[in-house]
Amino acid sequence: MSEVKLAAESRTEFGKGAARRIRRDNKVPGVLYGHGSDPLHLTLPGHELLLALRTPNVLISLDIDGKTNELAIPKAVQRDPLKGFLEHVDLLLVKRGEKVQVEIPVHTEGELAPGGNLLEHVLDALPVEAEATHIPEAVTVSVEGLEAGASIHAKDIALPNGVSLAVDGDAVVIQVLQAQAEESEGESAEGEEAAEA
Repeated sequence: MSEVKLAAESRTEFGKGAARRIRRDNKVPGVLYGHGSDPLHLTLPGHELLLALRTPNVLISLDIDGKTNELAIPKAVQRDPLKGFLEHVDLLLVKRGEKVQVEIPVHTEGELAPGGNLLEHVLDALPVEAEATHIPEAVTVSVEGLEAGASIHAKDIALPNGVSLAVDGDAVVIQVLQAQAEESEGESAEGEEAAEA
């Protein structure tokens, strides 16, 4: 798990106007909360934060006003729906050794059995509980040779040491579906004419 260091500034201005001014300076407004402490409103460097958030569940080491250092993980990220830039981020305060619940991406490897079967990700991300400084970036599941009707449950996925499921073990994560045969357009049009007659 990678740890990214970011310099943050505490902020005292709130509201849309203040948020716009912050974003104009290529920074992102955010809130740090957790452990029963009062929420701390921050201004974070936009480009560095954007790069850090490319890693799911990234551990962020915040240097706040050059005085305090805190560890946090992203909890909620708001992006502009059209341009994609960061509008706001909620960060959850964590301590070394503390367990947190997060969702980690599920990747697949291997080829399905021949026959044009389709792979469906029922869960794109697997809810797990892990130590805050050792959150896996993803889990990889082999689908080699699986046939239609096969499924992989949460309990079937090998997790790293110290990581446990935060979802029912019988929850389906991946399933293999049989490909549906498509009618050609000519056949379906003839069938409609016959039905009308």
